Amino acid sequence: MLVNLSDVLTSEGMEIKREVPLETTCYENGKESFDITSSSLVSLTAVNAGEDKAVVRGHVTLSFRGFCDRCLTEVPVALALNFERTILSPETRGEEADDFGFMDGFSLDVDALVHDEILINWPAKILCKDDCKGICPVCGQNLNEKECGCDTFVPDPRMAVIQDIFKNKEV
Repeated sequence: MLVNLSDVLTSEGMEIKREVPLETTCYENGKESFDITSSSLVSLTAVNAGEDKAVVRGHVTLSFRGFCDRCLTEVPVALALNFERTILSPETRGEEADDFGFMDGFSLDVDALVHDEILINWPAKILCKDDCKGICPVCGQNLNEKECGCDTFVPDPRMAVIQDIFKNKEV
């Protein structure tokens, strides 16, 4: 959804408020894709901040369908995004511009702005619970549901020579 900000960027003291729907149905980070299961309207406030300059503030709440990074169980991921960006008119954009591709002339691309905010605020790990045990590396059993009894002991390769010495003495 595009929001025209020409009045805000060119008129001193001008302010607009909008609530616009998010048209994006999926978030893609380059490796994975996450379906957006629900989203609130994107609340935007754009205020003139001087000559050819405006501050855009906004809020949106989103829910995604994700998977636990340890046990691969489906987990809802909720994000409440509050953001503030300074934008410049197309005539005066320079190196200080903070509009990394979400401005098209005088129009603000709300979906691109929200995508950038999701990218910045995405959790490093998605977990079903803080003490998730993950899956067994031998048989693939979800260890949160039940123990599998597999031998998961991995010997330290630096101790292999010493273990060989003990094996030879036992013979």
